[in-house]
Amino acid sequence: MAKTRYPEVPPELPRRGWGWPRALGRAVLKVAGWGFEGSIPKLSKGVIIVAPHTSNWDFVIGAAAMLALDLELRFLGKHTLFEGPLAPLMRGLGGIPVDRSQPGSGVVEDMAARFKGEEKLILALSPEGTRSSVDRWKTGFHRIAKAAGVPIFAVALDYGPRLIRFGPLLTPTQHLNADVAVFQDFFAGAKGKKKT
Repeated sequence: MAKTRYPEVPPELPRRGWGWPRALGRAVLKVAGWGFEGSIPKLSKGVIIVAPHTSNWDFVIGAAAMLALDLELRFLGKHTLFEGPLAPLMRGLGGIPVDRSQPGSGVVEDMAARFKGEEKLILALSPEGTRSSVDRWKTGFHRIAKAAGVPIFAVALDYGPRLIRFGPLLTPTQHLNADVAVFQDFFAGAKGKKKT
């Protein structure tokens, strides 16, 4: 696939319609030397999985890309990130607080209900669930997409060539391991900021 600076954003995707944040996002990507590869699918609803996740800089690059493309994405974050002075920024960027100390707190059901109640909704998640090296992905992204009846789209943050790569789009099936393997194959060559 050819490297492009700013891929076409299909009109189906939720947009922010913001002027100066778009310019800010593009400026950050330009200064940091990042580009894009691949195309964005026509989605009004879906779950985006972003990997590898090895550094807090992933959030900065991801947010800059979201603003540069004028996308309105939602993401789940630790509830503590939504306390204090960062709270307005996190919510303004699309964050949804989650208390990870309360397992089984109904996140899958809550997100499925959000998807059903909104005309357009794209949820971005890290399948690793942490910046630390993991042996197994968390499967909440698959459970949310399956419960909501929406597809999963992969986006790699590849720090080698500094490319945001758009990958496969998959409708989740009953075969979790097979679905996960498709995405892991795509992410296999992507280099995180830190070696894991």
